[in-house]
Amino acid sequence: MNPAENYIWEACEPYRGIMVQLQLLIHREIPSAELRFKYRLPFYYVDNRPFCYMNQSRDYVDLGFARAAHLTRHLDKMESKGRKHMRSLRYRSAEEIDAAILSDVLREAYSVRFRPLRKKG
Repeated sequence: MNPAENYIWEACEPYRGIMVQLQLLIHREIPSAELRFKYRLPFYYVDNRPFCYMNQSRDYVDLGFARAAHLTRHLDKMESKGRKHMRSLRYRSAEEIDAAILSDVLREAYSVRFRPLRKKG
């Protein structure tokens, strides 16, 4: 197992279950996504560029997006408090994962993957 997979499998429940389900949905929607361990987190890269990451904190798992400044869909479902350039979908249980919303956000994130990390202006 690589360090990113260890991070996921060593997490306690329900966070492990959330991250495993997110993994499955990410790979289903973006088959070219490559799981790496960057910044001490499981981080997906697409076309050798940062795409999204999973971070287990206190009582939730964030699925953060690297180019969130360019995302326009489901912003009402995303967290951005205290962060200028990142947004995330936050889950406290696997039941909270709405596969349709997640798929839509993943597809949009994929469509902006070549844009700069931050919006200019």
